[in-house]
Amino acid sequence: MSADALLGRLEKVKATGPGRWISRCPAHDDKGPSLSVRLLDDGRILIHCFAGCSTADILVAGGLEMADLFPEKLGNAKPERRPFAAADVLRAILHELAVVTAAADYLLEGKAFTEADHTRLRQAAERLHTAIAIAGGNHG
Repeated sequence: MSADALLGRLEKVKATGPGRWISRCPAHDDKGPSLSVRLLDDGRILIHCFAGCSTADILVAGGLEMADLFPEKLGNAKPERRPFAAADVLRAILHELAVVTAAADYLLEGKAFTEADHTRLRQAAERLHTAIAIAGGNHG
């Protein structure tokens, strides 16, 4: 499958660079873009959901199979050492930081959180920890 065909199955697709996109993840109720898509020079397509959805879940939700992420013949493909650009990770982090900032402002105004607010704030923390781990950093 081509990258264009894959991107056609996703919502809110935005190019982040040559051969790189971010979109809503089809495997969960994604309000913001958390799915990173990258097309490698050899035709392979890499996908990663910063919310933690597995590749298998993303593929099923998108009506795809694992084989759709690979060209028919890989030839002499070299393994990709850094599948996601730092800029892509930073964009995802920036979105989650906006959620945390909004929560802090809400608390400063003396407003109480709903259960949904708590859930989303925990999700933001998990996504930030995941992004740090993917970037090779330590988080505790």
